[in-house]
Amino acid sequence: MNLKALRAPGNDGLLLQALRRGTTPLAFAAVFSLVSNLLFLAMPIFTYQVYGRVLSSQSQETLLVLTLGALFVFVIVGLIDDYRGRVLIGLGEVFDRQVAPHVFTTLFDGVLKGQGQARAQALRDLDTFRQTVTGTAVAVLFDLPWIPLFLGVLWFIDPLVGFATTLGGMVLFGLALAQDRATRRPLHEANEAALKSYAFTDAALRNSEVVRAMGMLGALGREWAKHRAVMMERSSAASERASLLTNAIKSVRMGVQILIVALSAWLVIRQVMHPAMLFANMILSSRALAPIDRIVSSWTALFNGFEAYDRLDRMMREYVPPTVRTVLPRPEGRITVERVSYAPPGAGRLVLQNLNFQIGAGETVGIIGPSGAGKSTLARMLIGITPPAPGGVVRLDGADVYNWDREAFGRFVGYLPQDTELFAGSVRDNIARFRSDASDEEIVAAALAANVHELILRLPKGYDTDLGEGAVMLSVGQRQRVGLARALFDSPALVVLDEPNASLDAEGEAALFKALEALKARGATVILVAHKPSIFRTADKLIVLKDGRMEMYGPRDQVMARLAQPQGAPPIRAVENG
Repeated sequence: MNLKALRAPGNDGLLLQALRRGTTPLAFAAVFSLVSNLLFLAMPIFTYQVYGRVLSSQSQETLLVLTLGALFVFVIVGLIDDYRGRVLIGLGEVFDRQVAPHVFTTLFDGVLKGQGQARAQALRDLDTFRQTVTGTAVAVLFDLPWIPLFLGVLWFIDPLVGFATTLGGMVLFGLALAQDRATRRPLHEANEAALKSYAFTDAALRNSEVVRAMGMLGALGREWAKHRAVMMERSSAASERASLLTNAIKSVRMGVQILIVALSAWLVIRQVMHPAMLFANMILSSRALAPIDRIVSSWTALFNGFEAYDRLDRMMREYVPPTVRTVLPRPEGRITVERVSYAPPGAGRLVLQNLNFQIGAGETVGIIGPSGAGKSTLARMLIGITPPAPGGVVRLDGADVYNWDREAFGRFVGYLPQDTELFAGSVRDNIARFRSDASDEEIVAAALAANVHELILRLPKGYDTDLGEGAVMLSVGQRQRVGLARALFDSPALVVLDEPNASLDAEGEAALFKALEALKARGATVILVAHKPSIFRTADKLIVLKDGRMEMYGPRDQVMARLAQPQGAPPIRAVENG
């Protein structure tokens, strides 16, 4: 499905557009509901014929024919209801295929903008809404429009019976609206508290080692319990109100049923109505009022589904998808940084301030500076993860890296972040970046380039070893080395390594230096981010950042000499190509 078309000016949101593409299946479901409700009229007709004809004629043949006919009709009703359910399930599957990939993409967009926790529920919301659409709750909505059909039959049988049933339906509908108003706010507050509780739990689990090591479980448990308490209190309040009104609705409905039977009996006594119609009226009035009763019992599921839809819709409307761009050729590796500044959302100061420099193709450049200088932020900008403030741009071979087609860009770039995360799957899959077109030769070549081939062969199944969630079977240093192989996969033209030796032992550092020398030999552009200057022995140039500003940029030896000067010596900016 073309996301760009869905988001064209004047169009509705992605979710609504996807639902509108299901208009035909919904129309079929509505037709099935109409036929099912029409065929249900066979029940009052059957009871009328049995009471009015069979009992008076004592004809067993007539009873057999009527019974077989009624059974046949309700077999058809069962099949039709099954088809309606299948149509709705199919609609849910199609809806999911259309929307899920874009929700998944939007999640990453939100995380990069610092909105990860707020969007962590998105895929659960998608499942909740899909289950609502395909569940019994929505199926009830298809029966609501046919209430007038049964009321019309009752009015035709006798206006007094029709009036009584209609009045009862209006009372039930009013009570249903009252239930909605009474439970909407507490249900919404309970859902919001539940989302905070889930997000807090996810954060605690991601940092379980820190929690255990520093004895934070009790304190975190108490904080989590606050969110949980709000959720339970508001959920209980909603349940109490819903229970009161639900029981009231059941009582009213039973009262209406009793009233219809009594009223029909009175009309029979007065010989206004045939005795057989007493049972027909009872069945028809029950069928007319049943959808209201069922909608009340399904209200919580419907409410949660619509809440999930609303959250998804707001998220998707905020997301601006990248436009389709021409696929550019493999870059040489020239980087140009122009007027780049950056401040995180909600931050009161700039993390990077007016950076301007150039990096030639095939150069190895180190970025050094104290903590908080903006080194990692600059690294993320160089590979198009984080956009600079308006007016600034980072270019690779003249093209804006942030607007480059991401899949194509990723084939030319290798990136190793500070915290190396591997995905559940085999070592092979992780090195290949889960690309299905990767050959064994390319994967092994990447491992050899990262000097991690021997380490992988020592694993239980070598390259086919399943790492599991979090790759806990590997040490932090081993994960970093496999992450380096992933970064070097497919011989990227640009490689950005953020603290690549942070968790490495002597063997790992030796392997890293060999990899850096090989990258330099084949002409790749390499960006190294580190606190310690020892890793920069292969670097051609160094960038020194301090408080988001570029203090120096020039040949490595020249910059290192300046850094070695006593504190207080006048700074000299050595900038080349910029």
